Amino acid sequence: MVIACLRVVLAGLAGGLTYFSFEPHGHSFAGIAGIALLWAALQPWGKASGPSVKLGALSGFVYALCLYLPLLPWVGEFVGVLPWVALSVFCALYSIVTGIFGTLLGRMKYGFIAFPFVYVAVEYALSSFPFGGFSWVRLAWGQINGPLANLAWIGGPALITFAAVLVASALATGVLVLLSRSQRPLSQALIASVLAIVPLVAGAAAGLNVNRDAHTAGDVTVAAVQGNVPRLGLDFNAQRRAVLDNHVQRTHELAADLRSQNIHADLVFWPENASDVNPFRDDQARDLIMGAVEDVQAPVLVGTLTKDNVGDRNTAVVFDPVDGAGDKHHKKYLQPFGEWMPMRDFFRRFSPFVDQAGDFKPGTGNGAVNMGGYVVGVATCYEVAFDMAYRDAVMAGAQILTTPTNNATFGFTDMTYQQLAMSRLRAIETDRAVVVAATSGVSAIVQPDGSVSQHTEIFEPAHLIEQLPLRDSVTIAVRYGQIIQWLLAGFGLVIMLASLFRVRRGYASRLTDEQPVLHRTQQ
Repeated sequence: MVIACLRVVLAGLAGGLTYFSFEPHGHSFAGIAGIALLWAALQPWGKASGPSVKLGALSGFVYALCLYLPLLPWVGEFVGVLPWVALSVFCALYSIVTGIFGTLLGRMKYGFIAFPFVYVAVEYALSSFPFGGFSWVRLAWGQINGPLANLAWIGGPALITFAAVLVASALATGVLVLLSRSQRPLSQALIASVLAIVPLVAGAAAGLNVNRDAHTAGDVTVAAVQGNVPRLGLDFNAQRRAVLDNHVQRTHELAADLRSQNIHADLVFWPENASDVNPFRDDQARDLIMGAVEDVQAPVLVGTLTKDNVGDRNTAVVFDPVDGAGDKHHKKYLQPFGEWMPMRDFFRRFSPFVDQAGDFKPGTGNGAVNMGGYVVGVATCYEVAFDMAYRDAVMAGAQILTTPTNNATFGFTDMTYQQLAMSRLRAIETDRAVVVAATSGVSAIVQPDGSVSQHTEIFEPAHLIEQLPLRDSVTIAVRYGQIIQWLLAGFGLVIMLASLFRVRRGYASRLTDEQPVLHRTQQ
């Protein structure tokens, strides 16, 4: 009983430690150390047998709960504790599977090699189902400041997660072998040591091919405008005209700043919801936007709300100083329980905030828009967590990327920093510079190697100006990343099925061995 409690406590510590790998903490090795503790919690210790399957399931759940609760409090910033806790618990349920099969694999000599495949498979399920999944909690985001992030251009977040778990499980196995030499062969420690080092070396080597000039097709001067919002909280949307006025005013200041420096901006980016007054239905809003666009003399990507025959849209629209409104990007990956409400009648029984969720309709485009002759990839806010958002845009010819976002609802929480880490990883994955434009911060300029060259603070009016490279490369992750994820997750599923078959066969074998003894007893 004491050992069982220790295992659960260790799993909880593992989750808490893994949390510190995510921004704004950003200690990448904490994620590896956390997974190593989880794997250790699922192993036999010395002469003691490993945990039961039920205990392994509990350990997996506790690990995830202790990770997600401190990671996701921004969800309940203005809607209360219940949605935050409910989402954390729901996500943690997936890790019951991780705990179960981690326990079964822990009984195998080289189970630590198979465990990363299982972890990726479970993470893929969480990132996909239901309602489009919840990709926000992927382990890879916590590796942005470590060498494994450089693997992004090869296999995207899935490969990074796999590599981090492999390093962690191999490291934990090596330590356990050294602590219990009489029970475990030293060959296991040797193989574990090699596999703990190889992904880190591979990540460092992959970094040599990050942000190289060979695929630079030119450069472009960009600007990001952060107009700020009048007040914090959900009610800021009721002040739509003030938010629009802020971004218009800040763009006029940007235009003056550019003239004073004798610089011409090629592209200007406003954030999501910069104009929640529909400029196609409100002439005053359109005139304000066009006045700012003509002053800055550059195409401006404006985050706004539109409506068509399908329904309401969260839209980024290109406004050109000569041609007016041009290309549009309708947000394709919408946030459930925020921008749309699944099973609204059912969930209304549990929270009065259900009816504050929107009823937006998803777009169907490839995420690429034309701005003054430049092809720009757009992933609006929540979309940046989805692999195909930027991959589709790059395959459609995007040479630079932008993440227009609205984080004002989430106040001073960690949400904006967690999202910025995703944009940084996407920069490495696609070999593209990324311009993050936020209503209230943090706005940032991200280089193709994932480094942040400029950023604003939260809740301040500001603008950023920088010259960035245009790239024509198509990385392995962009072209084949989805296939790589399917292979890793698929192999994880095969391993889980094989583990179940092995357990069933072992159970049947025990029954066969016991039958003669039972027969003699009956005689």
